[in-house]
Amino acid sequence: MIHAETFTLAELMITAAARAWAEDGEVMANGIGTLPRIAAGLARLRLNDRLLLSDGEAFAVEEPVPLGCAPEDRPGHSGWFPYGRVFECLWSGRRHAMVTPVQIDRFAQANISCLGDFQKPKVQMLGVRGFPGNSINHRNSMLVTSHDRRTFVPGEVDVVCSAGFNDRLWPEGARRPDIRIGLVITPLCVMDFGGPDHAPRVRSLHPGVSFDEVAANTGFELLRAPDLHETATPTAEDLAVIRQLDPHDLRASAVKGNPAGIREKAA
Repeated sequence: MIHAETFTLAELMITAAARAWAEDGEVMANGIGTLPRIAAGLARLRLNDRLLLSDGEAFAVEEPVPLGCAPEDRPGHSGWFPYGRVFECLWSGRRHAMVTPVQIDRFAQANISCLGDFQKPKVQMLGVRGFPGNSINHRNSMLVTSHDRRTFVPGEVDVVCSAGFNDRLWPEGARRPDIRIGLVITPLCVMDFGGPDHAPRVRSLHPGVSFDEVAANTGFELLRAPDLHETATPTAEDLAVIRQLDPHDLRASAVKGNPAGIREKAA
């Protein structure tokens, strides 16, 4: 029997992330990375059965494909879903991705390219990939596995890979597209950019975390959402689905130290 009181921080973050898709209706849900991918499957099975999922190759699936699943054990597909059809969903706005940037700033701009000077970076990463087009075409949520001032940076991110609520970089006379940012899931809280003039705000605090702790580990000012509350913990049913979708427990290595979801109180 699975007891809902026993869960890890990764599992808490997965259940919080799944809620990003709860009210989306019929859209393509893409979770990029271990925790977001599990979260998209959890959302499909527990919160929104209208979500469209892919097997990561060329087919649409009704049942999420478990991580590490052998090809012969994959659930049956329900349709052909090559890149052309993926991009039809993307360009029309019928996609909601959850991405895993390395840096985020107060404008919701995100970086996955490099750290430091672009001409001579300290750390080279993926490049901008599909972030620019995704950020102006459909809703994007974010999940990060560390919450500090290196992740939530003062000023702007080192390389703006995805557009946010910042007019500085748009050509004179150009109108900034309608940027749609969903939830931002971190090891400390759930955030969004729903404050006045798209100001970043904290929507929920994970069990045992204070607003002051979140603020101290963020490089820009944060608001408290009017209904600021404690992040809902996973139910036994949620945990059963998570373990079904990640039978090899890859989530255990996604958050440093694989801590418990509820912090132990200091003595």
